[in-house]
Amino acid sequence: MSRRLPPLNSLRAFEAAARLLSFSKAADELHVTPAAISHQIKGLEDQLGVKLFRRDRQKVALTEAGGFLLPGLREGFDLIAGAVADVAERDMKGVMTVSSAPSFAAKWLVPRLDRFAERHPEIDVRLSASMSLVDFARDDVDVAVRYGSGQYSGLLVERLFPETVVPVCAPALLKGRHALKSPSDLRHHTLLHDDASDGDETCPDWRMWLKAAGVSGIDARFGPRFNQSSLVLEAAILGRGVALAKLRLAENDLASGRLVRPFAVATPVRFAYYVVSPPGRAQRPKVAAFREWLKEEAAATAD
Repeated sequence: MSRRLPPLNSLRAFEAAARLLSFSKAADELHVTPAAISHQIKGLEDQLGVKLFRRDRQKVALTEAGGFLLPGLREGFDLIAGAVADVAERDMKGVMTVSSAPSFAAKWLVPRLDRFAERHPEIDVRLSASMSLVDFARDDVDVAVRYGSGQYSGLLVERLFPETVVPVCAPALLKGRHALKSPSDLRHHTLLHDDASDGDETCPDWRMWLKAAGVSGIDARFGPRFNQSSLVLEAAILGRGVALAKLRLAENDLASGRLVRPFAVATPVRFAYYVVSPPGRAQRPKVAAFREWLKEEAAATAD
């Protein structure tokens, strides 16, 4: 059996004006003009065939019909608000799947996830680490962190922070007979190569870096190669050589003293880190909460 109801906007306008006994205050609450409130209420009165307000100069008062209508409407809107809140609270709980490249997950995201868990214990984060870009239409993923140009069509994209490439090594390499004091000292050390494919032509390899530093006589073709940035960092921590590292991925190891920067040279690159998700999915409470937390962590990282 269908319900024959007046337009919802008319009922909302009446409820607000009747509760506040003011058309202007109702207009402010509903973000419309007082004229719009008056128009909606006039239409409701015409449809119901009764007067709902007595208008006396700048004051309004409820008629007997208006006083009879208000309690039921207030209860109805309270029930609607409660139902919406229940759905939102329900969607704030449960599993949320996050996609990220393995190195970013291991070196930046995982060390911070306990802070998100403390803030939102009701959300069960599932981390999917893969080099492949997630297909939101096919994969069961709610939100992703991507390293790239930021051009992701059809997705809600927000930049987290940029990236910079710096040389790093174990503290022991700053001591001894061939201590690293200047870029030319690299001729005495093994070069560790990050072969992770990200497609950023501005990201230097050792050949480019040595040329920019004005160092010659070092064959940059030699040295161990790794297809994950995190593996390059682990090799450097173990003292296996000197790595060109993405600073955001290395910052925890630098802060702990497991790695050091032998030179002050830093090379900004074009690519950056972005949080992405489909627009509709981004509005889900748990996804929105995770995105906001990521941006807070990114801002703290930038500081």
